[in-house]
Amino acid sequence: MLRLPVMESFYTLQGEGFHQGRAAYFIRLGGCDVGCSWCDVKESWDESLHPKQSVEEIVENAKAYPGRLAVITGGEPLLHNLNNLTSALQEAGFETNIETSGSSDLSGNWDWICLSPKKFKFPLPEVVQTADELKVVVFNKTDFDWAEKWAADVKPACKLYLQPEWGKKEQMLPLIIDYIKAHPRWELSIQSHKYINVP
Repeated sequence: MLRLPVMESFYTLQGEGFHQGRAAYFIRLGGCDVGCSWCDVKESWDESLHPKQSVEEIVENAKAYPGRLAVITGGEPLLHNLNNLTSALQEAGFETNIETSGSSDLSGNWDWICLSPKKFKFPLPEVVQTADELKVVVFNKTDFDWAEKWAADVKPACKLYLQPEWGKKEQMLPLIIDYIKAHPRWELSIQSHKYINVP
């Protein structure tokens, strides 16, 4: 029986990107080999610290809430084979979204793929080409060039978002606003859940 390391799961509002504002059940899996210096969930990195749950347990926990949007995140969720989990969630009536750096092989059946590429470990071409949403975290001015590098490789229908790194939002947000005004195919993503104090 497939078991996955679940760091935490919770029902909240999606705070970022295209689905911002929607009720969502988050499933945060343990394990990450990317290691962003500004990561706000570094406790997720060590997979061995988190209890393993069966797919059945994970889905039953999700079904306790009325929302039917499931967001799989991490850590780096693609370190795990997610075929069984996503199939079971979809059979239970859930939309399946993933938030990933794209640095590991793609698995799972997805209604929406949010790619957030990281300089610490580049995304794989197969994930880049399937992304429905490109969300680039802006930590410094060079990240605008980084964003354009990946925007050139995603499919034409992919939504493009720039998001200030939370600890530098005061410095980066004005730059992002100016950049979007000059390059209107991009949109702003802010971590709205942190402003309204929900998980």
